[in-house]
Order: sequence, then structure tokens, then C-alpha cells
Amino acid sequence: MLRSIRYVLTVAELKNFTRAAEVLHVSQPALSQQIRQLENELGGALFDRSGRAISLTEFGRAYIEHARQALMHLDAGKRALHEVHDLTRGLLRLAYTPTFAEYLIAPALRGFRAAHPAIALEVSERPLEDIESGLERDELDLGIGFTDVRSDEIEVRPLFAEQMALLVATRHPLARRRTGITADQLGAMPLALLSPDFVVRRFADAYFRAHQLIPRVMLESNSVGTVLKLVKDGALGTLLPSALLREHRGLVALPVTPALPQRTVALLTRRRASTTLAANAFSDVLLGLIAHEHLGTE
Repeated sequence: MLRSIRYVLTVAELKNFTRAAEVLHVSQPALSQQIRQLENELGGALFDRSGRAISLTEFGRAYIEHARQALMHLDAGKRALHEVHDLTRGLLRLAYTPTFAEYLIAPALRGFRAAHPAIALEVSERPLEDIESGLERDELDLGIGFTDVRSDEIEVRPLFAEQMALLVATRHPLARRRTGITADQLGAMPLALLSPDFVVRRFADAYFRAHQLIPRVMLESNSVGTVLKLVKDGALGTLLPSALLREHRGLVALPVTPALPQRTVALLTRRRASTTLAANAFSDVLLGLIAHEHLGTE
């Protein structure tokens, strides 16, 4: 159909089958046959062939402008495909759990923007369950979360092991301690923790239960920034990834015995979905950052 439309437009412009065939680099019989087939499909003659010059019929005039517009849109679509393939156009929809914003997402986005400035970005912080449902509904291209997803529709690509740590301010009474603290001592410390809907909090609560501890939670917040700000004031400790020390000065990590749990960070996509070129490009930037920064080796 697309070839036939190009043939019709060329004949209509040149008003001559022979010259149109030369311009299109086809034989005149082949050109005439293609147009005849299109006319049969449309149910009427597009050209008046009775005179010395070829002219459009009323039927042809009604059709030709729509055909011209259709071809313009198709050509625009083809150019858009080339732009997407070259990453000079496109959209990346990314979601991540909130703790990553403090040490992983910002440098990854900076690297991606530097490499592909024409790609538009939609980024959001979400709980892991919301990332899963967003991927399932095709609202997201990529998610950054953890391997313990609940949905069978999510493809999980492990990235690195994230170590949880007891973080305190450098002026905290325990900050200069040369040896670690015990689980019982952790249970007695005043803590600022993320609210229970965060994955990191669920890991912390599992640790407390495993060691039969009732933590002294003096503050709960749904903001990582708020927790860190209060911990930096000096009186409280918190349980967060040790990688946060890369981006936050004024904090130290204290070892705890038995050790706090690790969790495996993962790149999440919808299973059996085609991955966009922009998503693949971001994944490459992210993997390069992880390797360069030696994440997971704290």
C-alpha cells in the first residue's frame, strides 16, 4: 500500500506515467499495474487516462490529499524511529526505592544526562510494591529495588549487595568506639528509623525480632533526609545502607555483632516486555557507575 501511494502521488505530480516510472526507477507496466491494483482496492479510478495528459478524476482528487497527508505522517514516523534508535529522542520512566536517592540515583542520572541529553526522564521514588505494580501496568520502563519481589511478572537482575549499618554522627558518644556494639546495646540505643512501609525498615525489624529486641524508636519518618538530619544532630542512631556515607559527611558506621543483614539491590523490568533503547542505555550507565564506585564492597 505504501509503495502504491508513492506511485500515485508521483503520477499526480508529473501527470505522465512514463516520466513517473523514470523518477521512481520502475518499469511503466509495473507502475501501471500497482496503481490499477490500488484502484481496484479503493473501488474507483484515480486517474483519467482518456486524454493526452493524465489528470486526476473526482475520485482521485478526493483521495490524493489524504494520501499525501498519510505519507507525510508515515515519513515522520520513520524519522522518529531513527531518532529513537540513535537516542536523539525518547522517554525513560524510572522508579526507585527512596534510600537509593541518597547515593545511587543522582550520580546515575547525571551520567545518563551527560551521555544522552535528548532523552526525557520521568523519575519517582516509590515503595517496592508500587514499583512492581507500575511495571506490571506498563507505567514504568525500569525499577531499582531489591531481589525479594513478590510478583512473578517481574524480571529481577541482581546488581550488588547492600550492607545495612548502624550510622551515627561523628560527635555521637559511640562514634570513636574502636570495637563494635552488640545487638543488646543496639536495642538500648535511641534510634531514628524510617517508617515500616520501607524495605530497609522491614529488614531492621526482622533483625530485632531475630534477636528478641524491642528497639527504642524515638522517631519515625517517611523521609530519608529527615532521618539523616536528626541523626547528624548527634543524639540518635539509625539503620540505613552503609553506602550513604559516600554522599553524607558527618556520619560514621559502627559494626554490630551479630552483623546486620545484607540485601541485594536489583534492576527490575516487566517479564516478557520489550526493553526500550533508553532503558538499555540507562542500565549501561548504572552498571558502569556500580563498577567504578565498587558499590557493594563496603
